[in-house]
Amino acid sequence: MSDKPLAGKVALVTGGARGIGAAIATRLATDGAKVVVNYARSEAEANAVVAAITAAGGSAVAVKADVGNPAEIPGLFAATTKAFGRLDVLVNNAAIMQRTFLTDVTAESIDAHFNVNVRGYLLCVKHAAELMTAGGSIINIGSAISRMAYPGAVVYTATKGAIDVMTRVLAAELGPKGIRVNVLAPGSTRTDMNSEKSGKTKEEERQEEQATALRRIGDPKDIADAAAFLASDDARWVTGSWLDVSGGIRL
Repeated sequence: MSDKPLAGKVALVTGGARGIGAAIATRLATDGAKVVVNYARSEAEANAVVAAITAAGGSAVAVKADVGNPAEIPGLFAATTKAFGRLDVLVNNAAIMQRTFLTDVTAESIDAHFNVNVRGYLLCVKHAAELMTAGGSIINIGSAISRMAYPGAVVYTATKGAIDVMTRVLAAELGPKGIRVNVLAPGSTRTDMNSEKSGKTKEEERQEEQATALRRIGDPKDIADAAAFLASDDARWVTGSWLDVSGGIRL
């Protein structure tokens, strides 16, 4: 009998090629899960995550699908069942964030965010729920920003607020099937989405460090450890919850 908490389980991580998604995929594999690493464009990075998991004795495959395109979502879940025969854990992580002040908001930017961050999440949950049995865990990656007022992120914040509300409804609806649904809410974390590449300045980073009770920027592994808890049977009595993994940035 394996002493790994996720042994025998299959996990799908959307946006699993980089940043938080890659860290979660790696941690779930370390805990014994077979992992599907989803990507939309980062094929080389996804293959690198799979290679690292395999080299460590785990089992993983990379599957291309843009969750912002509804036509590609069924194939992602079909590939998951083809590879591993079942699904026990879904981590909805794929997302986009464009720093946009109100003056620059367009209908196109709103659609782009909601297509991936909200519609994509909900459709992935729909397909996952069709495959999961009692004990399944769905983890929606939200953000501490949904409970903050952060200028320049009005559209992104709206999507994360939608995820919070959506998760509670899904937890109530899927609870009778024994499927848990929770939000994992990171704060400022060192990823490409939250760096100079996305337009963040060094001064903004310093301000976020000072606003965080633990006085540092989060690491993707900090988020992955919390995801491993929500995926495991240790969290069997946790559903409809919003787990703050921000180092206290809201305090």
